[in-house]
This record gives sequence, C-alpha cells and structure tokens, in this order.
Amino acid sequence: MRDPDATRFIPRTAGVPMAASRWPTADPDVLRPYDALATQVMPRIKDAPLARPAEPSAPEQPKDEGPSVAKASGRMAIASLISRITGFLWKVLLVAAVGSSVVTDSFNVANTMPNIIFELLLGGVLTSVVVPLLVRSQDDPDKGEAYAQRLLTTGITVLLVGTVIAVIAAPAFTALYIDPNGNASTGLTTAFAYLLLPEIFFYGLFALVSAMLNAKHVFGPTAWAPVVNNLVVIFVILVIWVLPGSIDEKSPSLTDPKLLILGLGVTGGIAAQSLMLIPPLLRSGFRPRWRWGLDSRMKEFGGLALWVVGYVGVSQVGLTITTRVLTKGAQGSVTAYNYAWLLFQLPYGVLGVSLLTAIMPRLSRAAADGDTKKLVADLSYASRISTVTLVPISAVMTIVGTSMGVALFALGKGDQSNAERLGQALAISAFALLPYALVMLQMRVFYAMKDARTPTLIMIVMTVVKIPLLFLCPMLLSPGNVVLGVMMVNALTYVVGAMLGQVWLWVTLGNLRSKRVIGVILFTVVASVLGVGAAWLVGLIVPSSLGLIGQAWVKLFLQGFVGIAVSFGVLMALKVEELRPVTSRFTRLIKRG
Repeated sequence: MRDPDATRFIPRTAGVPMAASRWPTADPDVLRPYDALATQVMPRIKDAPLARPAEPSAPEQPKDEGPSVAKASGRMAIASLISRITGFLWKVLLVAAVGSSVVTDSFNVANTMPNIIFELLLGGVLTSVVVPLLVRSQDDPDKGEAYAQRLLTTGITVLLVGTVIAVIAAPAFTALYIDPNGNASTGLTTAFAYLLLPEIFFYGLFALVSAMLNAKHVFGPTAWAPVVNNLVVIFVILVIWVLPGSIDEKSPSLTDPKLLILGLGVTGGIAAQSLMLIPPLLRSGFRPRWRWGLDSRMKEFGGLALWVVGYVGVSQVGLTITTRVLTKGAQGSVTAYNYAWLLFQLPYGVLGVSLLTAIMPRLSRAAADGDTKKLVADLSYASRISTVTLVPISAVMTIVGTSMGVALFALGKGDQSNAERLGQALAISAFALLPYALVMLQMRVFYAMKDARTPTLIMIVMTVVKIPLLFLCPMLLSPGNVVLGVMMVNALTYVVGAMLGQVWLWVTLGNLRSKRVIGVILFTVVASVLGVGAAWLVGLIVPSSLGLIGQAWVKLFLQGFVGIAVSFGVLMALKVEELRPVTSRFTRLIKRG
C-alpha cells in the first residue's frame, strides 16, 4: 500500500511552460531536509501517472542522513524536559533539606569541580570534536569501528588517570575556588570534593559513549539517561531529609552519615547515568576492544583537541574567578548563582540542546562534503528556530523571575531573602538566553568545519571582557547584590560572544542570510513585548493576602501562562514560518492524546 504522503513525481507535459504563478519558487531556507514540514506535498492529480525520476547511469548509494532532525529533536525535547524538571527538583529538595547557606554553597562548589576538571581533561573535546570526526570515519570500510575503539581506549585511560590525580589533589582545588576571606567553608568543601570528584570518570564515560551513539543517529538513550541520575539523587536527598541531625559545617568529617550519603549518592547517580548507555551502544553494533596506537585521524583529533582544551581552559579561568567573587558576597550567593544559572539554561536545555544534538551530525556531513550552501542554510534555520522558541520564554522569565525564585526556594529550610535574590538574578539576565544559544550553535558550526581555533579565540575575547567586570562587582555592590552583578556580567559576555561569532562566520562563510534571521528576531521581539505586557497586567490582580509564597506561586503560573500564550499567539497570527514545526508537533501531540 502506497504512503499517501509520499513525494510524487509528476511528469512534465512536453511543450507546456512551467508558469511561475502556478509553480511558485520555494525559499531554500524553508525546505530543509530535516524539517517536518519541509516536503510540500501536492495533492495527487486524479488518474495522473506516477513517474519515477530517471536513474543515473552509475547510481550512488545515498549517505545515511539519519532520522528527521525535527522528529529527533522533538523526542529529545520531551526527554530533556523531564530530565531538566527532575534535575531541578533535586536541587529544590536539597535547599529544602539542608537550607541555602554555607552547607549548600560548599556542596555546590565541590560539585562543580568534577565538571570543570572533566571539561579540562576531555569534556570539551568529546562534546565538540568527537562527533564530527566519528561521522567522517563512517566512510571507512569498517564504518569507523577501529577509529571509535581507539577513541574509547584513549578516553578511558585519560579519565582514569585524571580522576585519581584529582581526588588526591582535592584540597588544592578547594583553595583554588574558594576565597579564604569569603563565607564558604573550606573544610566542608574539601570533604564533599573527596566524595564527588570520582564523578569525573563517569562524566567522561557518558560523554564518550553519547558521542558514539549520536554519530550513529541514536539519540534516545543519551536523552533519558540523566533522568535516571536525577531519580537516584532525589531518593538520596529524601533519605538525608528524614535522617536526624544536620551536617556539621564547622568541623566536617567524612564519617558524618549525612555528608557521606549525599556525596556518594550524587556520585552514584552519575555512575548510573553513564553505565546505562553501554547496552544501547552494544545494540548499535559496536564491539568494544582495547585498541592502542595512533592513526592519522587520531593525530588530527589531537590537533583539534589542543585548541578545544585551550577553549575550556580559558572558560574555566572565568568560572574560577566567578566562584571566588561569589564567595565574597553574602552567604548563599554561590547557590543563588548556580540555581539561577540552571533556571536560565532550562529553556535552552529543553529546546536548544535537543536541536543542536540532532543537527550536529548534519552540520558535520555538510562541512565534510564541502557544501557551504547547505551548511549556511542549516545555521540559518537553527538560528531562526532558536529565536522563535527562546525569545518569548526569556521575556516571560524577566517578569516571573522573582516569583519563580520565591516559589521554588523559600520552602522548608530555604531563606526567603536568598530566594528573592535568586529570582532577581534570573530576571536581570534572562535577556541573554538567545545570545547564549547562538554562541553554542556558532561553536558547533566551527567545530563541524574542523576549526577548533576560532572558538578558543572568541572565548578569550569573552573572558577578557568578563574578568574586569567581575572584579568590579564586590567593589561597587553590597554583599547581597554581588550575585546580581555577576549574573548580569555573565549575560553581557554572551551578547559579546554572539556578535563576535556572527561576524567571524560571515567572514568565513560569506552570506549567512542574516536579513531573514534579523526579521524573525524583530517579529519575535514585538510578540514577546506584548506577552510581557499582558503578563504584567494579570499580575496586578493577584492579591497580597495569599502570603509571599502563595502569591509567588499564583503569579508564576498565571503570568507565565498568559505571557507565553500571548507571545506565541501573536507569532501564530503573524504567520511566522519558523513557528510551524513547533505548532505542528504540538497539534499532533494533542490529537494523539
């Protein structure tokens, strides 16, 4: 039985001209091969023969393009949404269980160390360079099996050695990230670090296997694995909550039951997240094998890796100074910054990461084929989709930021003033959500072109702009407002990065179809302003008699719903083409329900 939606080739009648009025030309930006709405299907003409295109004399086997990016990113968006919600839930529960003071600050500083060291060791390389090189290696007779085995062997070895050294050097890392004159606890941070630094190995294993699966167009397991991690950590925090007593912040000890359970439990969650990817990798046909030695591509990998490590190193300099500046602020500033940053990234994590993960193999293939036109079209499409989905959300976050902070972090042992400050930090930095997403997209394009040098240079400029502004924060602001200044500086840095990256890509690739992107941005900003205005108006009717927390929850849901509904409603009324894949998918989900 024929698929009614299949593309039908209608033979041209000899001597009949193809009139432009009857056959409108298609905008190449709209007809993307991965867009769910890309194929404009014309109703079949009754009794018209279905012709096949002429076969070439030497037919080529089409390259495996993988699944539709619209479908793949849609499925991953659902998994990412659940992952982000459960991930944020355990952070809310942690504040409710132990408070938002020195203990939480110390835990958060220690919990960032494995991420930072992993990124320096291998993380940036794995997430940015490995997928393009794995995609290219699939042209080998063995479909890249030997190359992947060498990467796995090298990666595991580096991660094991790096993890052991990092655990031994835990006190040195604590001294690096905590200002001795600040408000964080050096002893407690070091105790947490001993328990959390083993995460480095499991972060690396997860990233390495994820890259191998993504290169094979297998996205589901990597999207759902973090949910397992979050569920493990949620269980651990609930156990801590019901245990009597509290963590001793003045004289911490690794024998403290709560400290021990929290540290080992969080590490166990990362281990579960990484190990659950092994069965899908084996099902994909990959057979693990220790394979030592370097081939030409491994040397190529090493050259790219050096620049990526430089990129990560420069970015971590900025993060280190950020952490030290935050420890000079009021107690809870580190926690407020980390959680505001997580809230800031939530929309991007659900929508932007899903799109980038699905589009990265295609960007890599276009770059490998030297197809600049397709590469630019992919970049333009991803930029416009990011705009119509993220700008309305960032605008609404500006008005509901404070309510979100109070609603989520003033529960249990949470402090209301810290919760308000967290929400304010989110509100004043929300404007940078789109620039942040564009920077991430631009970096992927450079890496797809095997250019790891340019992202590093851009990061150097961003860091040079960022550091002096960070040092000004504790000098110009009160301790309670330091976190607000740091978030604003962070946001402005991504605006600079997005502008610089766009100019650099224009120099490299030529015409980027920026006029269309700018037009979509203008339409989306107008719709978002109307949405924010509507949200502000409905916020006026919420009575103060509900109490601070009750009022925050009502405003969060009411203003959030109205702001999003009006913003996207205006975009739909304006018939913004880039919104169609989103609305189409949402409509199909409703019909299925």
